[in-house]
Amino acid sequence: MMRIIFVLAMVGTILLGRPDAVAALEVQRVTSPGGIEAWLIEDHTNPVIAMRFAFPGGANLDPVGVEGLADMVSGLLDEGAGPLESQAFQRRLEDLAITLRYSAGRDTFGGRLHTLTRNRAAAFDLLTQSLTAARFDAEPVERIRSQIQANLRREAEDADVIARRRMFRTLFPDHPYGRPVSGTKETVAVISADDLRGFVARRLALAGLAIGVVGDISPGELATALDDVFGGLPAKGTDWQVADTNVSGTGLVEVIEKPMPQSAIVFGQQGLKRDDPDYYAAYVLNHILGGGGFTSRLYGEVREKRGLAYSVYSALYPMDFAGMIFGGSGTRNEAAGQTIKIVRAEWKRMAAQGPSAEELTDARQFLTGSFALRFSSSARIASVLVAMQLDDLGIDYLERRNSLIEAVTLEDVRRVARDLLDPDGLSFVVVGQPEGVKPN
Repeated sequence: MMRIIFVLAMVGTILLGRPDAVAALEVQRVTSPGGIEAWLIEDHTNPVIAMRFAFPGGANLDPVGVEGLADMVSGLLDEGAGPLESQAFQRRLEDLAITLRYSAGRDTFGGRLHTLTRNRAAAFDLLTQSLTAARFDAEPVERIRSQIQANLRREAEDADVIARRRMFRTLFPDHPYGRPVSGTKETVAVISADDLRGFVARRLALAGLAIGVVGDISPGELATALDDVFGGLPAKGTDWQVADTNVSGTGLVEVIEKPMPQSAIVFGQQGLKRDDPDYYAAYVLNHILGGGGFTSRLYGEVREKRGLAYSVYSALYPMDFAGMIFGGSGTRNEAAGQTIKIVRAEWKRMAAQGPSAEELTDARQFLTGSFALRFSSSARIASVLVAMQLDDLGIDYLERRNSLIEAVTLEDVRRVARDLLDPDGLSFVVVGQPEGVKPN
C-alpha cells in the first residue's frame, strides 16, 4: 500500500527474508472492554507503532451524481478536526512526526497511522478527532476539491488511466464498479460540506471495521486505545447493499483515438472472487500466464521473443461483488494489433493445454519463497492483517498460506485454466493510434 516516509529508517525489517519467518509471526486477537477487535503483531524492536483500519463499503456507495465523495472525504479528514483548524492540525502531525492518512477504494474506506511510541497518546487523540470531529471548513474543502480536479485533468491526458477507466465502464456498465473512484470534474464540483458530513455520519461505524496493528504496544495498551480511538463511532452505519455482478461486454475491442506514438492496452474478463474455492489454483495459473514478471508466458511471447511491447502483465482482480482477470500492455502503435493477437493466442493456449509440470513447480516455489518479501515493514504487515480480516482468511492465515499454494496440483491448474480463461470473451481497450486493431 502507501509508503510512510518519516519512519523508513526506523521501522526496519521485522522479518529477515526467510520463507519460514512468516509463520513465526504471532497474530494476537485483541478485544477492548467495549468489544472492539483488532489483530496485533507485537514488536518492540523499534519504538514505532503502525495501524491500519478499514470500513466496509467504499466508492461503490457514492450516490449517482456525487461520484468521488468517498475519495474527497479521504482527503479532508486530516484537514482540521475538533478545535484544530487545518494548518494547526497538520502542524501538530508534523511536529510529532505522526503520519495520518485516509484513502478510498471501490469496496473499502480506510486509514493509516504511524507514530513513534513516545507520541502514541497524541497520535491516537488526533486520529480520534479526525474520525469523530472532522471540521470540513470552507478553505480546505475548496483546496482539496481543486487538487482533485487538477489531478482529474492530468488523468484525462494519461492514456493508461483513460484505458483503465473505459475498461471498468465497459465491463460494469450498470454497476457502481463502472464508475471512477475519484469521480469526474462535474461530480466533484457539486460535492458540498453537507455531503461530506453525511458520509461520515452514515458510513464510519464499528460494524465491519477491521483493524491491524504492528509494533511497540502491548495487548493491554492496545485494548484501552481501541475504546479511546474508535469507541465514539456508532455501532452501525446506514444499511446498504451492492449487488453481486459479472463482467459484461465480453469480447469487445474498443479504440480511443489519441495522437501519441504509443498505445496503451488494457484487457479483462470474468474472474474469481477471493472466497472462491478455486482461488489459489487461479492465483498460481495467473502467475504462470502473466503475473510472474520476466518468467510469465505473456512476457516471454510478447516482449522477449517478439519485442512487441515494453511491458505486459495479467492479474487476478477480486472485489467484494465481482471478480476479474485484468491486464495491460504498452507498445508502439504499429505493434498494437499484433500484441493483442499474441495475448489472445496465449490465453487460448493456456486454456487448452494448461501449464507444464515444470512451470507449476517453478510457480509454487516462487510464490511460497517470495511471500516473506511482503512483510518488509510494520506498515505492510498491518495492511496484511486488515486484508486478512476483510477477506475472512482466519487469524492463522500466515501459517497456512504457503500450504494452500503448495496444495495446488497440476490437475487443479489445468482444470481452472479450461473453466476460467475465455480467449473469445477477453475484452480490450486501446488508447492511442493503434494499427491493426478493429473495434467491434
